[in-house]
Amino acid sequence: MHDLLKGIRILDLTTVVLGPFATRYLGDFGADVIKVEPPEGDIFRFVRPGKSETMGAGYLNVNRNKRAVCLDLKDTDDYSRFMALLTDAHVLVHNMRPAAAERLGIGEDTMRAACPRLVYCTAPGFSSHGPRVDEPAYDDIIQAASGIADLNKGPDGAPRFLPTVLCDKVSGLHLAMAVLAGVVKQIQTGQGSTIEAPMFEGMVSFMIAEHLAGCTFDPPLGEVGYERLTSPYRKPYQTKDSYISVLPYSSAHWQRILDYIGHPFAQAGWVQSSSARSARVGELYAVLSEAMPDRTTQEWITVLKELDIPCAPINSLNDLLSDTHLAEVGMFGSTDHPTEGALNTVRSPFWVNGTESIPDKPAPNLDATQQDISWE
Repeated sequence: MHDLLKGIRILDLTTVVLGPFATRYLGDFGADVIKVEPPEGDIFRFVRPGKSETMGAGYLNVNRNKRAVCLDLKDTDDYSRFMALLTDAHVLVHNMRPAAAERLGIGEDTMRAACPRLVYCTAPGFSSHGPRVDEPAYDDIIQAASGIADLNKGPDGAPRFLPTVLCDKVSGLHLAMAVLAGVVKQIQTGQGSTIEAPMFEGMVSFMIAEHLAGCTFDPPLGEVGYERLTSPYRKPYQTKDSYISVLPYSSAHWQRILDYIGHPFAQAGWVQSSSARSARVGELYAVLSEAMPDRTTQEWITVLKELDIPCAPINSLNDLLSDTHLAEVGMFGSTDHPTEGALNTVRSPFWVNGTESIPDKPAPNLDATQQDISWE
């Protein structure tokens, strides 16, 4: 972890992945993140695998660099303890629906009245200003609602979920940015703010940036969907022995690869025009698909690097654990957790010039005591 956010205290009432992923990054940058959990704990603690019931692998990986305290906000004494913590907090963050937050006494008006300088950030499933405000949302729901599952449909036309909690993690990054924007205003003006970062709207914004395409214009110049990305020939290409990703992008890239494989498109004038090539890029991808099986993946990697054309082998998740670049930059490490024993870890991806990193704090156990939490 780093110390760029040292001195910023965040009360983190988020659960599962979205919110904890956001506050993990803030903790990685040195914020004092206090994870406030109900007595039964964050439900993500129990997702397997795990050595103990309350410390599953996923929980460990998204909750480092935090302290924890168990409080039942429906209990008068625990609620008083929470309000004492609020006095010294700069930020309160949660991913509840507004009605649930109100029932627990942590709605916007109550919190801002108690601490006017507070940065109050929420990440509900759907905007509180729309008709779906009271609907629950998880990653699969938002993958469906935002168009991701349809965009990822298989050859049979059936929609498919991406096998990662993409919406949770992207929305977590949105939430982290919202917190930081609020903290900057707080530092500059001494004033608090309320910022909502809903999953559905955030993922629509994320997805539509390039896929609005022809519908960007009025009247439309075409359909929604970025054609380069929706081409059936944009895919990992099969080589003689496995698969490879190749992405000639500039005119020079295409000229070099077409010359190398001896394809007549090398002499076509439209290949040298960025706009004309964009309109017909699917044809060029088809050329690559036909050419790649002639050589092994490693043979193509050697050739393409000599031609200075972007390329990469198709790594499995297991391949990442032995990747030479990741090993060289120290992406993976190990630590001894106070209750879970030896763990393999993945560090923050950031590097801060001029400062030394500080050892990460392990994810807190559900039985963490309150002795290191300041109540005054």
